[in-house]
Amino acid sequence: MSTEIPFHTTNSDDDRPPLALIAGPTASGKSDCALRLGLALANAERKAVIINADSAQLYADLPILSAAPSAQDTAQVPHRLYGAWDGAQSCSAADWAVRAKAEVAAAHAVGAVPILVGGTGLYMRTLLEGIAPVPAIDPAIREAVRAMPVAQAHAALLAEDPERAARLAPADSTRIARALEVVRSTGRTLAYWQTRTEGGIGGDVALHPLVLLPDRAWLYERCDRRFAQMMAGGAVPEVAALLARGLDTALPVMRAIGVAEIAAFLRGECDETAAIARGAQATRNYAKRQYTWFRHQPPPGWVRHTTPEDFDPARLFVSLFH
Repeated sequence: MSTEIPFHTTNSDDDRPPLALIAGPTASGKSDCALRLGLALANAERKAVIINADSAQLYADLPILSAAPSAQDTAQVPHRLYGAWDGAQSCSAADWAVRAKAEVAAAHAVGAVPILVGGTGLYMRTLLEGIAPVPAIDPAIREAVRAMPVAQAHAALLAEDPERAARLAPADSTRIARALEVVRSTGRTLAYWQTRTEGGIGGDVALHPLVLLPDRAWLYERCDRRFAQMMAGGAVPEVAALLARGLDTALPVMRAIGVAEIAAFLRGECDETAAIARGAQATRNYAKRQYTWFRHQPPPGWVRHTTPEDFDPARLFVSLFH
């Protein structure tokens, strides 16, 4: 469980409207499990709507590289928030949570079960627990902090927010800068604001969560095989079209897993074999980070499932069928 913002949990006999949640690392089979749950609910004469909670699948530019659901899948069960943002737009966790909250409410309004699925834990936590009401940062403070070398910023954070500094890697420039600018601009630590989250829907829904944590060897083999299939299945022209837009390289869509590796191939800096190897490695590294996050962050009461290929909706989400 998170030591900062524990995810909301509910009892299986809760009479609030349901929210199913399927989370886990990339390539763990989440999308397939969500589709199977949606179809099982439909067979039980219950409507279902699948809502994306994956930060890469939000962007319309990368349906292949992000492994977005196929047209056949979306025709079987309604899918929401896939390709909902243009790559030129940066979607934050708060931005996504606003849209996701509306989609959950719309599903409930027609008696459907919303199925939240994805691998971006921060998005899920923001939706359930809300966001910290941090006041706007003074632009001068932000500029000064962001201009500091990371070692200097970390040393300053040790003096001004030692608890946060102790929890961050000394080279984590983004999080160090954020924590330092908050304490300098507001006079309060980031932890102070995070205990005052607001706008979450966790208290309004009966949550039915499932975390997929398959065998790591199985997961990494899937990562390797899937990236090779993406390269062969259209990811190269997809990235070429993205690069042709001339977007800011700092945008999230430009930092999606596989973009840099395919871009290097397109520039002639490596051959296809090397690009596949590098892309697969980047995918495995990402999956490893997600695996660690989902293993430790969600509450112990969230069901963990290790064999996605044996996914049985009626057993793992039994309370949704009664």
